Amino acid sequence: MLAKGAAACGIIALIGTGSAQQPSELGFSTRVSAMLAAKYAERFGASTVQRIGRWKTFARERKGFSPTRVFETPDGHEAALEMVNAAINDNVTWKEDREHWGAEDYWATPAELIGSAGGDCEDYAIAKYYLLKELGVPIARLRITYVRVLNLNGQAHMVLAYYASAEAEPLILDNLVPRVRPASQRTDLDPVYSFNDDEIRLVAGGRRGKPSEIRNWIHVQTRLAMEARI
Repeated sequence: MLAKGAAACGIIALIGTGSAQQPSELGFSTRVSAMLAAKYAERFGASTVQRIGRWKTFARERKGFSPTRVFETPDGHEAALEMVNAAINDNVTWKEDREHWGAEDYWATPAELIGSAGGDCEDYAIAKYYLLKELGVPIARLRITYVRVLNLNGQAHMVLAYYASAEAEPLILDNLVPRVRPASQRTDLDPVYSFNDDEIRLVAGGRRGKPSEIRNWIHVQTRLAMEARI
């Protein structure tokens, strides 16, 4: 939620109970319907249809390049990640939640982010996560990661981490930094916890849990399910 001196991301609420709908097949860009694009055009303006159309075309074309094989070659990781990182960063303007969504802490679906052409750190990270999933990257390699930015007084922020293997140093996709960097080069980031469709991991103490413990993630899954029905 940080960009050009903006305020910090909201602290993410964790809850101990509840269950989220299985999200693995929801929210993919090529599945966004023309009806949903038209619905969001009423909310975000006429250019929404064109923005979503370009996003869908981008995803379809990249899927045709057999990206799973690209991610199996060490030299292909960074190039493919850079492509996705730039595709989201370059087409979305950072906007504070209260200004853009009228809420203190709102996590957008990828269609909402692209359709409105605006969002904050978690919206960028979620959209990159779903696009990489659609390009064939296994969920186990992807973790949306809540961090504090040390050179910005510990302000809250969210990035996407990619792991080539379970033991590998993660590569960080971030809206604050235009290039994908290894975590060792992002000494400004202090990770607090990370999650994907399967689990949450807290850095301190190593506790693991279910993503249904994250209230805002449940809300995203609910809206994704609604989008899938339109």
